[in-house]
Amino acid sequence: MGGGAWGTTLAKVLADQGHQVVLWCYEEQVAAEINEKQRNSTFLRGIDLPWGIFATNQVSAALRGARAVVSTIISGRIREVLCSSKGDLPSGCLCLTASKGLEPQSHLRMSQVMAEELQIPLAHMAALSGPNHAEEIARGSIALGVVAAEQEQVAVFFQELLMAPFFRLYTSPDLIGVELGGALKNVIAIAAGISDGLGYGDNTKAALITRGLTEISRLGVALGAEASTFAGLSGLGDLMVTCTSKLSRNRGAGEQLGRGKTFAQIEASSAAVIEGARTAMAVKELSRKLSIEMPISDSVYDIIYEDHPVREAMYRLMQRMAKPEDEVLARSRWR
Repeated sequence: MGGGAWGTTLAKVLADQGHQVVLWCYEEQVAAEINEKQRNSTFLRGIDLPWGIFATNQVSAALRGARAVVSTIISGRIREVLCSSKGDLPSGCLCLTASKGLEPQSHLRMSQVMAEELQIPLAHMAALSGPNHAEEIARGSIALGVVAAEQEQVAVFFQELLMAPFFRLYTSPDLIGVELGGALKNVIAIAAGISDGLGYGDNTKAALITRGLTEISRLGVALGAEASTFAGLSGLGDLMVTCTSKLSRNRGAGEQLGRGKTFAQIEASSAAVIEGARTAMAVKELSRKLSIEMPISDSVYDIIYEDHPVREAMYRLMQRMAKPEDEVLARSRWR
């Protein structure tokens, strides 16, 4: 489900392993090109697709008879796409989300939205995350990821389904943490891009990544995740690649903000959705509700939605009250 770069790449991974894949594409012309030329030049230029992929822009045609469903639909559109598909999914079908975001209005994770719209138990859901650029995996570059699910057999099912010679997958029981790691890192990546756009160096980037991970862990644990998950592939691993790579849309959007563009200008010039901007709004509301400090994420929100000058926002971060790096550790040792 989803004929963008990531959805097409995962369809390729599955077809390369000998599976018959039906790929739902929003754009009719994308589906037509895949079927006629084994190419998706709109979203995955320069990659030849294997036989075994049939593309369609009909949701019911994609879901009917499916043994498993893998979704890469963006957070703001997933409910709209799936709401008309009730009854199309075969009984007992397992589903995996490979999207990295939170639903803008409800702040639900993608697995929760899919379970609601497809009317399946959350126990039948899994999530894929990690440092996974679609373009690299499509070319066969070595990559690792993690599949999380509440039920071990569901995680193992998708691990075995998607594992390839160049794509190694681990499993995790922490569905909440794996999904939140993949979603929240996009906000920090925008901050890292702003740093690049302002001309700051490696020290600044490393500081943003490190303190950003602290923020992600803080909110994730409050929402029910395990702290250790954020030290893994869907936390630190995904955060590092998204904050440093030229392929990262979120980092790239931040870089343009740092160079003086407004977010409206950036959004108007991009065909791709900047998920970190949507997630920044959800994070702002969640952190306020839970009384959790998230200064980097707050700054990203202020720059995008309150038109705060980027240099002023960075300055405010540096002027925050001095404190221990680990307040829990300091309280326990310095009594």
